[in-house]
Parts: sequence; structure tokens; C-alpha cells
Amino acid sequence: MALPLLPGNSFNRNMGKEKFHKSQHWGFCNNVRMLVSEDKPGIGGELLLGQKIKPKYSVFPKGMGIDSPSWVAFDKQVLSFDAYLEDEVPDKSQENYRIRRYKIYFYLEDDTVEVNEPVLKNSGLPQGIFIRRHRISLPPPDEDQFYTVYHFNVNIDIVFYGRTFKIYDCDAFTKTFLRKIGVKLNPPGQCPEDPYMKTRREKLDFTEPLRPYESSDTLKQFLEYDRKVLRFFCVWDDSGSEFGDRRELILHYFLSDDTIEIKEVLPHNSGRDAMSLFLRRRKLPKYGPSGVYQPGQLTDQTVLNVYGGYSENRVYGYLLDKYKLEKLDQEFYKDADLSIGTTINVWGRKVLLCDCDDFTKTYYRTKYGIENFTSIPCKAPPPPKIERKFPPYTGFGSEEDSLRSCIGLMPTPPQRNFKKFMDFDSFGSISNTLRFFAKLITHKCADVERMFVISYFLSDDTISVFEPIERNSGYSGGMFLKRVRVKKPGQKVFKSEFSEYIKAEELYVGAKVNVNGYLFLLVNADEYTLNFMEKNSDKFPLSNFELVVQKLKEEESKSRELMQVFAAADCMHTKMVDFNTFREIMMNLTVGKLTDQEVITIARRYRVPEDPCPHVNVLVAQAHEQLKKNAFENFERLIASCVYQDREKKKVLPSKDIKRLCKSSRLPLNEDLLGSLLSRFEDSEKQINYESFFCALNWRVNPVPELEMVSYIKERCKEEWLGMPSPIPVKCIYYLNLLKDVFGLEEE
Repeated sequence: MALPLLPGNSFNRNMGKEKFHKSQHWGFCNNVRMLVSEDKPGIGGELLLGQKIKPKYSVFPKGMGIDSPSWVAFDKQVLSFDAYLEDEVPDKSQENYRIRRYKIYFYLEDDTVEVNEPVLKNSGLPQGIFIRRHRISLPPPDEDQFYTVYHFNVNIDIVFYGRTFKIYDCDAFTKTFLRKIGVKLNPPGQCPEDPYMKTRREKLDFTEPLRPYESSDTLKQFLEYDRKVLRFFCVWDDSGSEFGDRRELILHYFLSDDTIEIKEVLPHNSGRDAMSLFLRRRKLPKYGPSGVYQPGQLTDQTVLNVYGGYSENRVYGYLLDKYKLEKLDQEFYKDADLSIGTTINVWGRKVLLCDCDDFTKTYYRTKYGIENFTSIPCKAPPPPKIERKFPPYTGFGSEEDSLRSCIGLMPTPPQRNFKKFMDFDSFGSISNTLRFFAKLITHKCADVERMFVISYFLSDDTISVFEPIERNSGYSGGMFLKRVRVKKPGQKVFKSEFSEYIKAEELYVGAKVNVNGYLFLLVNADEYTLNFMEKNSDKFPLSNFELVVQKLKEEESKSRELMQVFAAADCMHTKMVDFNTFREIMMNLTVGKLTDQEVITIARRYRVPEDPCPHVNVLVAQAHEQLKKNAFENFERLIASCVYQDREKKKVLPSKDIKRLCKSSRLPLNEDLLGSLLSRFEDSEKQINYESFFCALNWRVNPVPELEMVSYIKERCKEEWLGMPSPIPVKCIYYLNLLKDVFGLEEE
């Protein structure tokens, strides 16, 4: 019967042609140069001896990825065969041959073969990798070919390098794969038993000890469970006895030798001496204490007699009592006796096991199949908390300082909030200080016109009040209240609780603040304060623009009237009004629903931007004022330095060089003013004529008129003019943009 046209089967039509008639050439395989035969037809179109017909279609089953390269399709797919080898033993009388078992692995990705011998205990033979993984050639006369998957089957002999391996079985994957590619599997065979190992096993089974003894092999248990400890959380309730209480304990069960150790968990200030162990490590009897035993009564092994031959001092051996007469049986706690909810006897003390750790749960779940590990509360209910009452404040020092003397025998200074101090302490140009203009509310006519500056320091919640000095006012001015925390009014002085102090959230424009009996009305705030309140609108809701707009939308019925009032106030049709007019209109139409702080929040959102670029004469006048205060006149030296750096004698230098020269010469001008002056004097190439620049700054040679004080519009508050000028928050407001965004009104 002819073989099917499968890979590995030769198809010879002319048996008279030999292998040397094949067309051959040099090629490379696994980086080794070798002679390769080409499967090309010979003369006349006939196949030569040894040539194989390549099938048109793949013989492998669908879904095995044969369309891809073999090292991709069969990656990590290995055929495993069980085989044995009869190894002759010529120089030994106990055995003539030896059966050695092997595993043959065939890697489908590259047709490599590996032979491995499983390790057998006490065999005395080198085992492991018998043949390393590589392609193995067929035995002669086909040594020019290699083993393929079609050379393997069950219950056949296969030769590797002169050694005949008998394959008797394979795994399930190998059987399935061979069936899919069309290989008919032979029935599996049996591996014969090694005669020497059989004889040795029978000899060990029939061997009996010559004398009675007990096997006490604890090494296996030690090696298997060394450093594996079960941990239980337990409690010993001794509250029934006099001066007794609940004691929390931790029980450790050592699996290596079945010993138990107990430690006590001492709470803070328990009054008990700290002991290392509540029970030292030992086996714990179930029914102790049972009395006092004589030496030798409790022992694992009983020695019958000791003999030493004719010598009295040397002992050669001993015999043990096989029947264990008069031996005292004592039961000890094992791991099977411990579980959550069990009460054990620890030398007369009833200890309840309440909980265990994760390793203990895993151990019992694996070994005994226990799944219920519901813990029992072992902690005693907390005692009723006694409210600690402190004596009332005595009036000496601060309340915090007086409280420290009641807490401990050695009074310590009160702790300040260091984190808050570091977050809100002033550094650089950030002051972290809220400043408000305030007016004193009083019935005295002489005090009505007095103005104050209230500063709130965010680092420690302190307040200071300063009165600006005004000529011919009758008041000296200066510090009105030094920096201190200010209590809220209406609190008892001598009490045990801390007093409440004024917080930053309670300060806003339009608020009334009681500072030690003086009532102040906050009429305005500086730019930094308003910016800080708008950035932290969650703490200052009156500076939250969205919330203020919601209040305005409630007055939507008056939107037309509001539009007419603004149009009447805007006589020049500039679509903007000044702040005082805007504030008066908003207050009248909302009937007091908006505070001054909310009006300022709206005005700052729709304010008309001021001219950011002042005239050059204004900048020079500001520079002259600062130079005069610092008495700086060293302009000739600056010009000489510029002449020295001007190598080309063009009388111009880059602006960055002149700025560096001014800083190195300590010119007393701030960086913003110096940058504005340099930008006004530089040309298109950013070059500056240094002679004209420093001549303009020379206040002795080229003086300019002094700056006139800006006449601020006096702010109206509660229909009363303040007695001193106060800078208003903004000058003008685009009212039309406000009406369009809030009410959707357009210009008529």
C-alpha cells in the first residue's frame, strides 16, 4: 500500500536513480554552512531518488496557523513522549540490566528534540538533561535528514545517537495533535519495572527491627513548618475576682513543635509591670495544673535497662519499654483544638480565642476546610468618659496661657499654629494682611470725621487699628490699637471655655466691627484685600460674583427701570458712569438687598480699564522723586561707565546692558519703574542713547515739575460725605455690559 503524499514520505518514481543525482548548493542553517539539496526535477522532468513532493495544500488541520511561519504558528507547542531505555550492567551480580525512564520533547517550531531523565531519589546516577535541545539526524544510511513529527508514534523504537529508546506513551496534547495531522496512533504500552529496584523495595518491606523501639522523627515536621506560627487574639476575663479586670492576650502556636507562647497586650497607663511573656513557650496541657510529678514520670520514652558489657563506665546501647507500663498519659493542645470562640485552659485561667490573623485563616481553610472566621469583640467597652472641667479664667495673662497651668504640673507656653503662620506670613510683595478704611460710629460730633485703617493679619488672626495723622484735627493720630486678637462682644470674661475672636470672614466693606467697645464701619478696602477676597470667594461669599448676580436676577422686574436710570445718569452717552453714581443707583433700586461689598464686586468686574502706559514726563517725575529721597547724584560715573563699554563710539548701548549697569550701581529705582523708563527711551533696535537717558534722570541739571496729588472723588457712604478723601475701588463702570450679561438688555 503506497504512503500518502505527506511531508516526510519519499516518492520515488525511478528506483535506478541515486541520491547523488540531486541538484545541490551551499546554504546556511542555524548559522552553519552546509550542503543543501534542492527538490527540483531531474532530466526528463522525473523526480530523483530521495526527493519529496510538496503538497499543494497544507496537510495540517485548519486553525493551526500553517499559513504563518512555523516558528510563529507552533510557538510554545511541544510534543511530550514517555520512553525508557534498557541500560546494560555487565560488572554487577545483583542486576544484568537497568530500566531508565526518559521524557522526549519534540518542539514543533523548529523540529528540535530534547531528552530529559526525571530525577530518581537515591539512584546514584547523573540525571537531568540527557540530550540537549537540537535537531537530531536520522540513523544511517539517512544521516543527511533530520527527525520530523512524522517519525514519532506510540509503542515504537527510536534511535538517538546509537541508543534505542522505546516510546510507550504520550500526553493528551500530543495524541490530539498527531491525530489531526493524520498519524494513526498505536495503542500505548507499559514500561517494565526495574528488577533491582523491585528487589530492593521487597527487601525493605520485609525488614523488621531487631529490638523494640519507637520512631520519634520530628525533623520532618520541623522542616515543613519551621517559622510558621498561628496567631490568635484572645482575652482572659478576670473581672470576677477582686481587683481583676479583662486582660488582652496574643497566643502564638508554633507548628514546628506544637508549642504555645502567650504575650500580654498592656494598654497605656495600665499600672502593670511590662513582662516579656505571659506564658513562656512550651507545650500546654489541656487539664493543668494536675499536680506535681516525680522526675521521670513525664517522659516520651521509657528505658528498660542500660548495659555496657564487661565495662562499668561505658554504655554501648539501651532498650526501650515497648508496652509503656505505668506511663502517664497527658494530653496537650494541638492546632485542631484551637478555633475562634473556643475557651482553652491556660493553667487554670479561662482564655477565650476571639480572632486570628490572615495566615491562620488560610491554614485552617486549607487543612480543615473551615470557612467561618467570625471574630468576637475582645475589647472591653470603653469606660464612661469623664468630662474634664477647668477652672474659670483668672484674668491674668491670656486664656491659653492660663489653661496651660491647669493641664500639667510644669506649665509650658501655649503652642501656636505654626503651619498657618508659615502659610500666611508676609514675604516679598505678598503681605497676607487685609486692610480696610473704617469710620468711627459715635454720637460725638468731634469723632464723626475721624478715619482709621484696620489691618487684619492672616498669620495669627490679630488686628491692629491705625489713625492717619491729619493736621488741625485736634487728634494726634498714630497707633489706635496695637496688634492683638480682638474678642467678639457679649462674652463672659471669667469662664472656663475659650472666647471667640473676630475672624477674617466677618470683615467686608459695609460691615460694622466692634473693637473693644469702639464701633467701626468698614467703608473701603485696598486692592490686595479685594483681590484676596475674590480669590477665596468660598470663605468670602460677598465677593463671589456668581452669588451676587443671582441676587440681581431676582430684581429682573426692575430691569427696564434700571436701564432708564443709567441712561439718564449718562448724559454724554459714554455707556459708563462713575462709581458713586453706580453705587447710589444699585442701592436705591435693590432697596438694601446688596451690601457695599457686593456692589464693589460688580463694579470691579465691569470697570473701565485705566491707561496702563503713563506719559514719559510722569515716569521721569516719579524717578526724580525717588532719587531725591535717596540723594543719588552719581550720574557722571554712570555715563563714564557707558562710554567705556561703548567700543564703537555710537553713544548707544543695548537696553539690557544699561539695566545691568543701573542695578550694579545701585540706582534707587524699583524694577517696574526702571523697566518702563528703559522701554520709553529705546529705539526700534532696542538701543538707548545713554547720555540723553541719564541726563533726563539727573534731577539737579534737568528738574521737572513735581507731581500733583490726585484728587480722589470723595466716597459717599450712608448719604454722608466722609471728612477725608479716600481712594475709590474703581473710577468708571460699563453699565451696559452689566445689563446685557445679567438681564439680556440691549441698547435702545
